[in-house]
Amino acid sequence: MSKRLPTGLYALTPDTLDDDWPAMAVSAAIRGGASAVQYRNKVADAAQRLRQAERLARICREAGALFIVNDTVELAKAVGADGLHIGRDDGDPATVRAALGAQPILGVSCYDSFERALAVRGIADYVAFGSVFVSAVKPGAVRAPLELFGRAHEAGMHAVAIGGIDAGNAHEVARAGARAAAVITAVFGEAGGAGRADATQIEGNARRVVAAFVTGLRTTTSGPDVSVKLSRIASMRTKRG
Repeated sequence: MSKRLPTGLYALTPDTLDDDWPAMAVSAAIRGGASAVQYRNKVADAAQRLRQAERLARICREAGALFIVNDTVELAKAVGADGLHIGRDDGDPATVRAALGAQPILGVSCYDSFERALAVRGIADYVAFGSVFVSAVKPGAVRAPLELFGRAHEAGMHAVAIGGIDAGNAHEVARAGARAAAVITAVFGEAGGAGRADATQIEGNARRVVAAFVTGLRTTTSGPDVSVKLSRIASMRTKRG
């Protein structure tokens, strides 16, 4: 049986020291159509990350969304996450897979490198390319060309787009062959202060990104079977009202 993987909107949490806001925000993003949530927090200590991750894992489980942890095998296992996402500084993917186990999802950042994606093809369940557009979170990040998604599909890989994606350009990554769009700011707003979005804004933001992604799927000439992708995303939207 094949694993369920992120499709459509893949929401990534912003850094925050507030325990309550992420719970509200993730719930709203799921209502807006996010199929998966990745918990990432570079500013909290280990105890707070565990506390936040436990709460978000429960919310995702109850809502039927995938819950994936960024960087840390131990945290992913401690909260019973559906999977783990790692970058180039988070250890050798084969070693991480051995520690994680065969069943959980493993995603690997490949930046702009198709060669890295090929190297982890038998280890990772999905690969992520980006920054596809200029990113507010990582403005200096290397840029990944859209052609990588078509190449990944041809090689049998499940590819996720990340970096600068919003409702105005999500159709481009879907049309290029990406299976999912990983989004932070265009869904959640800025992590702190006046730029931080409320529940109504987050749900609306998520719905707009999902709609744009679906529009791109309808015009794609590459990538996996479009009808299957559309039906999966439509199913997620229907379940969340």
